[in-house]
Amino acid sequence: MQYNVGTRRELFVDGTLVQSFQGTRLVLQKPERRETVLELDAPWENNVAFPYRVLPFKGGWRMYYRASILDLSREEDTCVTAVAESDDGVSFRRPSLGVCEFAGSRQNNILQIGGFPNTPPPFFDTRPGCPPEERFKGIAARQSQAFAMVSGDGVRWRLLHNTPMHLRGQFDTVNTAFWDELAGCYRSYTRSWHDPETGAAFPTWDFGGVAAVRAIQHARSEDFLNWTEPEQLQYADGDRTVHLYTNAIVPCPEAEHILLGFPSRFVPDRTPDESHGLPGVNDALFMTSRDGVHWNRWLDAWVSPGLDPLNWTERNNYPVWGIAKTSPTEWSMYISEHYRHEGVPTRVRRLSIRPWGFVAVHADYSGGELVTKPLVFEGTSLSLNARTSAAGAIRVEIQDETGHAIPAFSLAEMRPWYGDSLDARMAWGENTSLGSLRGRPIRLRFWMKDADVFSFRFPS
Repeated sequence: MQYNVGTRRELFVDGTLVQSFQGTRLVLQKPERRETVLELDAPWENNVAFPYRVLPFKGGWRMYYRASILDLSREEDTCVTAVAESDDGVSFRRPSLGVCEFAGSRQNNILQIGGFPNTPPPFFDTRPGCPPEERFKGIAARQSQAFAMVSGDGVRWRLLHNTPMHLRGQFDTVNTAFWDELAGCYRSYTRSWHDPETGAAFPTWDFGGVAAVRAIQHARSEDFLNWTEPEQLQYADGDRTVHLYTNAIVPCPEAEHILLGFPSRFVPDRTPDESHGLPGVNDALFMTSRDGVHWNRWLDAWVSPGLDPLNWTERNNYPVWGIAKTSPTEWSMYISEHYRHEGVPTRVRRLSIRPWGFVAVHADYSGGELVTKPLVFEGTSLSLNARTSAAGAIRVEIQDETGHAIPAFSLAEMRPWYGDSLDARMAWGENTSLGSLRGRPIRLRFWMKDADVFSFRFPS
């Protein structure tokens, strides 16, 4: 089978394009916790405040979050939702929206106080022909019903239809959706509960005495109202006992044929701090898919709770849905901290990520190789997102589809490349042009020493 990669960026987040590893392996890359970007300590915020979405907005970013629950016994009816805004993705401020009155003033960032439907975690709809007054969309949930909501400005929301969506599920989490341009449909990723023995989803809240597991389901729609029958996500690791609380699924920026997920894993039977009063502890995972249903999930934590003991209690360490390109060499995501601690405000911390650098093909100093399956490309050169140590190196050989080096593109004809670059152009002698190979089935053979390769592409 040949893979037509065109000029798009291909990430080594799975083994789809790999024929063989020899002394190399895929290694999950973990983000760095950076600064606190927002401390939720305003008078209308409390210790169950929760960030759930970051969206591009006017050259910067807007963060949607639950500011508080005024009465925990009536959570759905007393939820306060709000937005914060940032120019750089490093510090967020509360804009004065003038929408809702709190304590006699409208000088606040509140979107809604109580009532139904609540402001949803939104996405910006890029579907061709989408009316401007419906550009912001999201799924609002109440018990086992999901409702489609729309907005023209992301602040003032209305129901798209007065009746619930045709979508089965429980929805007690951050339910996500987006327009998939490549598939030509909306995708939704929503909460379900399944039987850990069979993997079958429970259609209602009646689990029949089974210790049900929190899971993620996928559905598709052409109109954001009528959805296909939900499918349970399938994982290559086959473990049905993992509780996934949220999903934070997005198309990979500039490689939208690959979906990335950042679920929060909940471990209900561990309670590191017995004095906290509620069981469980969370960390964050990374997973990826090429069809939206079948996923390669890393069960090693993508983000662990860390040294801060206040993050070793239930419902912390939730990745916020959305990736912010905060500089040409850095992407940012965000994660929740300090949830439900008396007298301590919840806060949001930034995570620093190498662009397209979620998983690396890694070789130790002793060296190793990787050979791809047959590829067909449309560009005129080869660029790598890669790094080496000071003593490390990478060479690339271009082979024909039978595995023989193509003259002028063998390992011996390429000077070792070393350095750290998001888009390093490879050369064989003085030659960087691959125009003569365009449209022809080839394989890439990577020879590596103390090096990582994250992605490659064939740009024009």
